[in-house]
Amino acid sequence: MPPVSCLCRLSFLVVIAGTLLSLPCLAQQPQGGPGPATARPNPQQAQAPAQQQTAPPAPSLMDPAGPTVSLETSEAMFDVAVALNACGYDKGLNESDPVRKHVRDEVNQATKASADARDARDRLCLFIDQHRLEDPSRDLAQYVSLALYLTPPPELTPSVDEQDLPPDASGVELVLPLLRRFVWATDLHVIWVENRPAYDEATNQLHGPLSAMIVSTDYYLKIPASTFNGRRFLVVLEPMLSPEETNARVYGSDYVVVASPRDGHIYMQLVRHAYLHYQIEPLLYQREDSLDRMLPILRTLDDAPLEFTFKSDIVALVIECMIKAIEARTMDTGVPVVKVPANLTHSEAVPYEEARSAALEKITAIRQQTVNHDMTQGYVLTQYFYNQMIAFEKSPESLDQAIGPMVYGMDVSAELHQAKQITFDQQGEGDMMTHVPPQPKGLDLAEMKLMKGDVTGASQIAQQALETHTGDAGQAYFILARADLMNGRINDAQAAFGSALATSKDPRTLAWSHIYLGRILDVEDQREDAVAEYKAALTVRDGQPDTKRAAESGLKQPFTLPHQAQADSDSSEAPKTAASQPHPDPR
Repeated sequence: MPPVSCLCRLSFLVVIAGTLLSLPCLAQQPQGGPGPATARPNPQQAQAPAQQQTAPPAPSLMDPAGPTVSLETSEAMFDVAVALNACGYDKGLNESDPVRKHVRDEVNQATKASADARDARDRLCLFIDQHRLEDPSRDLAQYVSLALYLTPPPELTPSVDEQDLPPDASGVELVLPLLRRFVWATDLHVIWVENRPAYDEATNQLHGPLSAMIVSTDYYLKIPASTFNGRRFLVVLEPMLSPEETNARVYGSDYVVVASPRDGHIYMQLVRHAYLHYQIEPLLYQREDSLDRMLPILRTLDDAPLEFTFKSDIVALVIECMIKAIEARTMDTGVPVVKVPANLTHSEAVPYEEARSAALEKITAIRQQTVNHDMTQGYVLTQYFYNQMIAFEKSPESLDQAIGPMVYGMDVSAELHQAKQITFDQQGEGDMMTHVPPQPKGLDLAEMKLMKGDVTGASQIAQQALETHTGDAGQAYFILARADLMNGRINDAQAAFGSALATSKDPRTLAWSHIYLGRILDVEDQREDAVAEYKAALTVRDGQPDTKRAAESGLKQPFTLPHQAQADSDSSEAPKTAASQPHPDPR
């Protein structure tokens, strides 16, 4: 192969190596929703860690010896929330409990009385402003995530090592020195102590409703209240946040909801949604392999306004559809059910029976409307599980016992046909749950390093995996090949892609190895060999739309580097194509 010039090599690496950012099966991809959206881990990892991953550490508020379900407050969360309020976080202020305005007034008085406090506030606010995210819910979530992993003041330090912090929290960890100074300068601990009775009162008011929700949900699912397997569900109450924003997240086997009260109440339906995840996810992840036959359903969701996870993870989709079905079956429709008085004659009971029947029909119609809405949002298995839950309610079996037949008994062909008939909504509603991924290890860590530009670190891990025969050799060679591309070693990259093809059994690795080789060959003007690689990529049948699009694009026209395409356009005045744009889609 003739050498690649410096200019050509630079463009080549920018355009071709950029593809490594679009391989969702080789590195976890983001999803939407409040908080840092990430791929959903298996909640069973706390009991059976994956070979190359470990479950994220529990938040500092999680007490290993504490109750299964608990309602707590946190001074560290208070400090973070007060800092946000001092720096312009006003959302939901008029709907918040009075303690929020009272604390804000006290902090304002402290900053007015002290130049040092004003300076500490201004420096803190500058950091918050410079790290503001476009999505307000994600902007708040990164600080909530950090607060969950802080030790109590005055230390306010992470309770885990830096590499073990949730990804979004690590992005704002440098705020901590500024936060500590702000807390000290405003005597925030004193303000916390003075307002602690209001927090305790709110907590006491919510203990009853939260307990009632837990009991009623467990009763419906027929799950014993005493069930405990090392997993915990924690609700953190923070009145300094907006009642409109409920943050729910999963750290391995621990589930946390951060909520703010309004008139002594929180959005209990959102807390219940998180609790349903807590109860149902382990049951379905235990049967993860059996859900593979449902994978064709994901192909019907291209036009659905769903987050990436639900379009790419069949287990996540099934979980959400089952939860939405349960919520529809148990929702409060607002329609009172008429009770037929006892000891009535038949003629006297007829009006009551008719009124009761009319009310039940109205309730059924409202619930079905909810299911229909969920289906058009993209949760295409909701109707199936809704029907299954009707039968479940009449059975003595617990959900743990019934969930297997529900999953194994699904007629996938029928559900696939029904999904294809749905006209999806244009706008999605998002998902409140955020699953924090397990910390990457081994080749997964190498993938992460490569995505962040740490080529040397990624190469070292991949090379070590080959030398010690740990991990998938095909993935290791694939990582080395892309690292070689980014280092400008084109010949080495070709050889490594060839080794990946010889050792890997993963369709996505095989398909993209062929695509990379095809693009290299196109740049080297070996069109016939390049076409053969693109065709080989299609025969692998990876099934992902980006793979098919990239291979078919390569077959239609040679892969062209940006500066070459511009030169061709200038000389021939030919119209530009997608491949000749300065920043073509790397996929």
